[in-house]
Amino acid sequence: MSDIAKKFGIDKALEELGISKMNAGSSTGTDFFAHGEEIKSYSPVDGAYIGSVKATTKEDYEKVASTAFKGFKEWRKLPAPQRGEVVRQFNDELRRLKAPLGKLVSYEMGKSYQEGLGEVQEMIDICDFAVGLSRQLHGLTMHSERPGHRMYEQYHPLGVVGVISAFNFPVAVWSWNTALAWVCGDACIWKGSEKTPLTSVACQKIAARVFEQNGVPAGISSLVTGDYKVGEYMTSDERLPLISATGSTRMGKIVAQDVAKRLGKTLLELGGNNAIIVTPDADIKNTVIGAVFGAVGTCGQRCTSTRRLIVHEDVYDKVKTAIVDAYKQIRIGNPLDENNHVGPLIDKDAVQNYLAALEKVKQEGGNVLVEGGVLEGEGYESGCYVKPAIAEAENHFEIVQHETFAPVLYIMKYSGSIENAMDMQNGVRQGLSSAIMTNNLREAEYFLSVEGSDCGIANVNIGTSGAEIGGAFGGEKDTGGGRESGSDAWKIYMRRQTNTINYTTELPLAQGIKFDL
Repeated sequence: MSDIAKKFGIDKALEELGISKMNAGSSTGTDFFAHGEEIKSYSPVDGAYIGSVKATTKEDYEKVASTAFKGFKEWRKLPAPQRGEVVRQFNDELRRLKAPLGKLVSYEMGKSYQEGLGEVQEMIDICDFAVGLSRQLHGLTMHSERPGHRMYEQYHPLGVVGVISAFNFPVAVWSWNTALAWVCGDACIWKGSEKTPLTSVACQKIAARVFEQNGVPAGISSLVTGDYKVGEYMTSDERLPLISATGSTRMGKIVAQDVAKRLGKTLLELGGNNAIIVTPDADIKNTVIGAVFGAVGTCGQRCTSTRRLIVHEDVYDKVKTAIVDAYKQIRIGNPLDENNHVGPLIDKDAVQNYLAALEKVKQEGGNVLVEGGVLEGEGYESGCYVKPAIAEAENHFEIVQHETFAPVLYIMKYSGSIENAMDMQNGVRQGLSSAIMTNNLREAEYFLSVEGSDCGIANVNIGTSGAEIGGAFGGEKDTGGGRESGSDAWKIYMRRQTNTINYTTELPLAQGIKFDL
């Protein structure tokens, strides 16, 4: 354990979470097993070794999947409110362990401790939502065209749900899926990111312990570990009717094709290329706060991170000056130190992608306003700390059209009406989050209209980054079209069934068809 880890209590956090002595792998309950290669976890905070897990082999996966499928057949029989009670107890454990789990998220992933705590709070919030939902899994009733008949629809548990999550939100996205799937009566197999395996193990241990205390069948919460090969076990498994995958657009297209081959369902939450439109009627102070947090929060490694700032020519210079000045105040360093705003990128591969993006925008004719670069020296020994950068660019630049998972903000100018800005915002393949800064009611309403933002999330006078669990989360186009978390997102974890009951002594057919014998 490194000196920094000890100073900020990572050793105690691991102990509280029950993973102080780590060498874990696949799990169908509280017992872990795996026989694959060792996966070592190193912190991007200081480059120190944290612990290791074993990768899931094909044989390991088969045991996990068969156990989950068997457990599902029993779990689905439990009334939904009783399933909700189990989730409520899981929520209680999350509240109790919020600080150590948030600290582990921060140390293993690199986001600020406040963001780590916020991520665990998202888990708590979605569990609250799911508990209430457990008494509201409603269908509809319809009037039949046939006399003496009653029609209605109901929802049944779907089966074993596969969840593939990414490193940037190593625990929250899993809970968005599992909390809802559990109350819907499903079992879940989770493949967390191989870049953050210990947070996955910590969550699995918490859930498995609560489930075991309640006599829940083994396999309702299962964990597998490893790289894309383990994900392929899931996407090709016909026992998993739904795969929920979060990650890059490239990854999502592969998952979609593999699952479609067997006519399975996918819930995809993929890349974003999110923009804030700044009109002449914008509140500049709030614009700066929203844009800066959106661009540098989690070191630019959120799918909702602000990538593009589209500013009207009348306020362009004013906004540009304010943003550049704000960047001078950003403190970069150990994310466990709450005096710092920005922590490291996840690994050195991410650093190389960041540097390549900066070089590319220069090659395409962009003007760098805030220079980037890799930080070196005391406190930056991991080699993963970079400077948030700003570049003037054009929307059509190739690098601007792609998502760079790093703190690089492209600022660009629009002239004329809001329609011109809207064309620029929508002129990318991604469609996750969007925002407009304006005090003009007509501009705000246009932005939200059918002619406005083509994104799944459209905000007025707040930034692109951050979302409450009450609303459905997801986007359009290359973002995948999926919806997680709130609203009626629960329906994807269930199968819909239409029922018609004839309570007469006759058998009339629909559409007035006659068939007499």
